[in-house]
Parts: sequence; structure tokens; C-alpha cells
Amino acid sequence: MSLHIPPYVTFSKNVFGPVTNMCRNRCGYCGFRRDFNHPEANLMAQDHVEILLKKGVNSDCTEALFTFGETDNVSEFREILQDIGYSSFIDYVIDLCQMAINNGLLPHTNAGVLSYADMRKLKPLNASLGLMLETTGKVDAHKESPGKDPCIRLEMIKNAGRLKIPFTSGILVGIGETWDDRIESLLAIRRLHERYGHIQEVIVQNFAPQKNTLMSSIRPALLEEMQKVVAIARAILPQEIAIQVPSNFVSIGSLVACGASDLGGISPVTIDHINPGARWPSLDEIRSTIGDIELRERMPIYPHFVQEGWYSPSIEELVKRYSDENGFRAN
Repeated sequence: MSLHIPPYVTFSKNVFGPVTNMCRNRCGYCGFRRDFNHPEANLMAQDHVEILLKKGVNSDCTEALFTFGETDNVSEFREILQDIGYSSFIDYVIDLCQMAINNGLLPHTNAGVLSYADMRKLKPLNASLGLMLETTGKVDAHKESPGKDPCIRLEMIKNAGRLKIPFTSGILVGIGETWDDRIESLLAIRRLHERYGHIQEVIVQNFAPQKNTLMSSIRPALLEEMQKVVAIARAILPQEIAIQVPSNFVSIGSLVACGASDLGGISPVTIDHINPGARWPSLDEIRSTIGDIELRERMPIYPHFVQEGWYSPSIEELVKRYSDENGFRAN
């Protein structure tokens, strides 16, 4: 299946910081989350984050990816924060973002559901923000996950547009959604972008079964199905929105042939903490897979948003340091 072979494929070089694995949601496919009283529950200490950031800078990264579970209104987590001198998790994340900037990295925070007020606080210190829509459908995998209510997630994506924040969203394929759900999810993202112009990329992410989860025995989407979803996404979404596919557990070349044009973050420093068994490919491996198509490095803010000035004074120096005249990563 071939729809639209892009003139180039982009990626970002990042360091991956899983700030906490504690989460109020209990998604049927997630092997990352831990209960708040689980012995493996973790909140990354600032000195650990500092070490990761320095490794990222030394490995020529431009992006600090901060991702974590949803912890709103959970008393056990509030107690953990209070023990280290914080009353708000967003305040803790803001300090991590400032630490990234001080070290020379552009933050991209993927925080789960955030309020308008919290996104407004994060905006000056982030090159972009992200939230997977996953699906507008009602699926069993989300029945114990209040933060996966599609209305709540679409409201956050809308608020990002109101705040003029370059934004990443996406759909998750194979969690029990129908084809109609997939199409409606993409249309919902398109409608918000048509109103606010803020969506820089949509991830088409295939579900990957994880051990010790409710969906550990569920078959993931086959390549042919993923090709079809990518082709549909490319047909539905405006051309300025990149279609991103994960570089570490899909057939990159076949999905690029269907319209995918971005491979997301690739880290020379950290594993994929959400899918720890999936190794990042080398750039040479990617080039051999995509053939004659040019591979271009970007920052966590996409080139056209760089050119349009969708960034704050707090990160202006870094954006200009790392970008070329077209908004891509300077050689």
C-alpha cells in the first residue's frame, strides 16, 4: 500500500526521563505504571535527572523528554512530594524543565492530562507538549482509567491550541477500538488543528503486549493493518502535520511508503522506558531501511513552528543555537 512517500523523514535526538511511574490510571496494556504503594514505585530524584541531562548533552541531544503517570488528587503521592519540599507536582516538573534548559536541552513534557493553568505554567519552559488521544472510542482497556476519557483529553488538546503550544498527539492501535473509532479520533484531532493550527505531529502507535498486564496475550496489530492506519491518517490530516511511527518496533520503510514522515525521539542515552524491550535503531540502520529518502534531525519543536516563533524567551537562545535557517537541527 502506497499513498504519499515523504521527501524526507525526521527524528529528534533525546534523553528520556520517566519522572514517575506512579499513576491513577490502570490501563489494560500498560507495563510502566506502578501503584503508589508498590515497592517499584519511583519518583526520579533531581540529582538523577541532572546526571541524565548531562549525558544527553554529551551525546549531542537537543531534547529532554519528561513523561510520567497521572497523579492528581492521590494522597500517597502528595505525601511523597511533601517529603522533598513540594506541594505541587507541576512545580517539581517545572524545576526539572528549568534544569534541562540550564544544561542546554529543550524540554518536551508528556504529562498525561493537565489543566489549562498547568499548561500555562509549563509553556514558557517547553519547546512543545504532548498528550496521546489514543482513541475516542470506549474500550475495556480504559475502564479503570479516568484520565483516558476522550472528552477530557480532547479538552486538553484544545487548551494547548488556545495557548499556542506546539503539540504532539496520537492514536494507539490495537487496544479494542474499531476502524470507525480510529477515523473519528483522527478527525477529532484534525478539527482542533483546523481551529488552532497547533498540532505538529500525530503518532500512530501500535499496541505492544507487555508482561504482567491484562492484555499480555492480545495479538498486536499486523503490519498490513498498521499500513492501512498510517495511510488513512495521511489522507485525513493536513500535510503540515507529520505522521510519526515508533522507530523501535515497527517496519519503518513500509510505513514511510504509506505516508509516515517522522520517527519520534531516538535516544543515544536512555532506553524506551514505556517499551523497555524495544531497542532504538541506529541512524545507519534507519538510513538503510528508508533507502534514498533523506533523514533529517529536528528539535522537539517542529521547523515551521520555529520559523513562526512559537517559543518563549526562556528557550529562545537554545532554539536559535540548535536550528538552521529552515528550523531543522543545524549540522
